[in-house]
Amino acid sequence: MTADETGIPAIIGPYRIAELLGEGGMGVVYLGISPAGEQVAVKQIRVLDFDAEDRARFALEMEALKTVFGSRTASFVEGDAEAERPWLAMEYVPGATLRSWVADHGVLRPAMVAIMGAVLAEGLTSIHQAGLLHRDLKPHNIVLAADGPKVIDFGLALLNAAKVAQAEDSGRISRPGTILGSLVCMAPEQVQQAPLTAAADVFGLGATLLFAATGHYPFTNAKTQFDLMRKIESPRELPDLSGLNSELVAPIAAMLAHDPADRPVLKAAGDMLLDVVDRAGLSPLEARDQLRSTTAAGVARRTEIVEPPVSAPKPRREVSAVVSASVVPEGAALAARRLRAAYASGPVL
Repeated sequence: MTADETGIPAIIGPYRIAELLGEGGMGVVYLGISPAGEQVAVKQIRVLDFDAEDRARFALEMEALKTVFGSRTASFVEGDAEAERPWLAMEYVPGATLRSWVADHGVLRPAMVAIMGAVLAEGLTSIHQAGLLHRDLKPHNIVLAADGPKVIDFGLALLNAAKVAQAEDSGRISRPGTILGSLVCMAPEQVQQAPLTAAADVFGLGATLLFAATGHYPFTNAKTQFDLMRKIESPRELPDLSGLNSELVAPIAAMLAHDPADRPVLKAAGDMLLDVVDRAGLSPLEARDQLRSTTAAGVARRTEIVEPPVSAPKPRREVSAVVSASVVPEGAALAARRLRAAYASGPVL
């Protein structure tokens, strides 16, 4: 593996690297092209931040991805956790993240928030049935793809309890006192480092839907991370539901209950959200079509990929893309930046 003057490697595993998609504190994601021309997202640990714990967590992420199937998740392709720099390839999902879409276009209508939540509840159910908890559900990790919302980034996913306990007891995947995940959407029990159940992902879903509907997270006006942790942990601090449409208050407030036992299971949460869709006079299929039409402004489709030559990798370039007919006329360059945003927001690993 060699890198061009931009620092982007020419090849990772069997994939030629076309460009950088995004990077976070611990990892980098590239657009990779297989020998047969298949596009994938190739994820690799940063060199400077790489240690034994990162390798172990990366291996667990690969194992988690292998168990997850369904139309609402980005699927695993292949990877090598024992490589000099571990890497994995997963399905490439063009589209804006929910976080970037709201920043660019504003909040979603109540029925659109409700159907998105119901769809994601079904996707999370398949994740839980595989014996996993996502543990880092947030707007940054929801991609508004052409066929609907998808969950990405399983870097913090938990496998079955026995395997996790074994890894943590050996000190391979967590340092004492370390809280993994994004505080803004984190359940109280996760901040407290208590044992987690599916209810933690229910809370994350509620926080994500609150952001989609209002543009803010459950606990606001915290001056420091410590203050934010205090607010999340305290049963006396109620989530900020200001700006939330009255139709959505009951399901989202229930998902954000402080006590995990008070939160609905995913099926019940999905049913509450579908009631909102029904009261809006829409069938689930009609609502899904409207959601896809609404969020198409964040999706661009590639029409041509020019593979970088093996001996002389092409420097980083702008993506060649066109906008679908339903996209507002903001220019292909902006659409291309949104295309990369699906992997550019938040920590990659």
